[in-house]
Amino acid sequence: MSTASREPTVTSAGPDPNPAAEASTGELVRRLSTQLSDLVRHELALARVELTEKGKRAGIGAGLAGAAGVVALYGGGALVAAAIAALALVMSVWLAALLVGVVLLVVAGILGLLGRSQIRRAAPPVPEEAVANVRRDVETVRDGVRR
Repeated sequence: MSTASREPTVTSAGPDPNPAAEASTGELVRRLSTQLSDLVRHELALARVELTEKGKRAGIGAGLAGAAGVVALYGGGALVAAAIAALALVMSVWLAALLVGVVLLVVAGILGLLGRSQIRRAAPPVPEEAVANVRRDVETVRDGVRR
């Protein structure tokens, strides 16, 4: 998906036929209402896009963490097999099982660290850009009202 298709587009009907100095109060209120609803709609669209991206990152992180758990389970099973083999047989069998178990646990550790990194990149699940835009919009409206 390209970045151009994810960003909300703002359409304009061209130059305003009635400048603010010539418009009636009713016309100004109508314009304000229209512009405010457009602004809110666009900010909500931005928030939705931002939360979707963060949700995808969290999903990838959770998948990697789950894979780490599965690999760790196999590693634990191999270590148990190594302990049994060590007690029952000669050293070569348990040593091989121990080696496999350690390698699997190292792989699980790497996957776990990668998963944690992905989850941290997705947090906090707040649409930061949209919140910043809303704050700027509120400041702009406040400044406009004070004039």
